[in-house]
Amino acid sequence: MLKESLRWPQKTREIQNCICDSTRWDGFRFRGDDIIVATYAKTGTTWMQQIVGQLIFGGAEYSLLEISPWLESCASPLAELTKRLETQTHRRFLKTHLPLDALVFSPEAKYIYVGRDGRDTLWSLYNHHVGLSDQAYGLTNDTPGRIGPPMERPSGDIVRYFHEWLDGGGLPFGVSFWAHTKAWWDARHLPNVLVVHFNNLKADLPAQMRKIASFLGVGIDEAHWPAIVEHCTFDYMKKTALAHSPVLDLLFQEGANTFFHKGTNGRWREVLSAADVERYEETVRSNLTPACAHWVATGEFR
Repeated sequence: MLKESLRWPQKTREIQNCICDSTRWDGFRFRGDDIIVATYAKTGTTWMQQIVGQLIFGGAEYSLLEISPWLESCASPLAELTKRLETQTHRRFLKTHLPLDALVFSPEAKYIYVGRDGRDTLWSLYNHHVGLSDQAYGLTNDTPGRIGPPMERPSGDIVRYFHEWLDGGGLPFGVSFWAHTKAWWDARHLPNVLVVHFNNLKADLPAQMRKIASFLGVGIDEAHWPAIVEHCTFDYMKKTALAHSPVLDLLFQEGANTFFHKGTNGRWREVLSAADVERYEETVRSNLTPACAHWVATGEFR
């Protein structure tokens, strides 16, 4: 199918709250080779940013949070982020947690969407949310021009948090996991969209990285390949996180130990009851097609 005849995603709504503001993308000036890491929060965002960055820089060390910003985040002044991005001379890569219908979409940029089982996502999201520091809450809630109610601390009950997430669509971003996942899954046929699954990254990281490099059109220097892969492992990222991004000590109660908590799946199995799991499965069946549901749960296409 010719690129000119494709139906590209169109922005049809705004997402605005104390954490993010989708209007911050409205004036963004894309470059033809921009890369956007698109995820629902805690599905492997930072991992994919690190993979992309390592492929671009060939294994070099850098501050990921400085190089690859979160444009819709209200915590950073937009003018500062824009200036930083416009002065970058390397191939740029940004992250977004916006659903597809709230994002300005460029037919020229490359988009990588990372999927993950909803229960594993929720477990990681809870740890992230409950581990935020007082300074992080202040940065979110006391920023001038805050939109909507403040972010609240979660209760200490992860099962309650799980049910609130199923009922409300998403905490603390207020974005439905199901609508977010379905829209990006439906866009997987576009030539500039690649969907990648957390499970597959864990199962065979080097193979997935080569697939991503091919999609991005990035050549691989085989002499540096072992180091590039090593720099994308969970253990390496956790070990070097504070050196590269010292702000994590400010934002999280236990710094990098909170941000890079476990990186594992299945922790919900020992906590959720059979009724809880069935309710989750019913929600999946109500919101996702069988093929999409199977991919979210396993990473397998069928």
